[in-house]
Amino acid sequence: QVQLVESGGGLVQAGGSLRLSCAASGRTFSRYAMGWFRQAPGKEREFVAAISWSSVITYYADSVKGRFTISRDNAKNTIYLQMNSLKPEDTAVYYCAADQVISGVVVRTLKDEYDYWGQGTQVTVSS
Repeated sequence: QVQLVESGGGLVQAGGSLRLSCAASGRTFSRYAMGWFRQAPGKEREFVAAISWSSVITYYADSVKGRFTISRDNAKNTIYLQMNSLKPEDTAVYYCAADQVISGVVVRTLKDEYDYWGQGTQVTVSS
């Protein structure tokens, strides 16, 4: 079992940057594929970015490609989402998620593939 706690959200002007962090408990964090999702008011939770347990593979939604970067530090049991050139449409609650990987190097892009979720952190981008 793993518990996830996000931090780093806040209010930023359009064009600005934020870095989100997600700290995980558990001794086998390195065996989890990790992802970031977001949910805006009245909308479905959507995929943002994913990273394999070894960081070899990363994958991004088209809407954030080239602006956001996902990374992880397995020694610190933490993943990050560096968000640059933020737009008002990036406003949402951002969630990190974890899925235990038994074998292979994979990323997960569907929310139903993830077993564990954090409580979310609010990101608000003003125009």
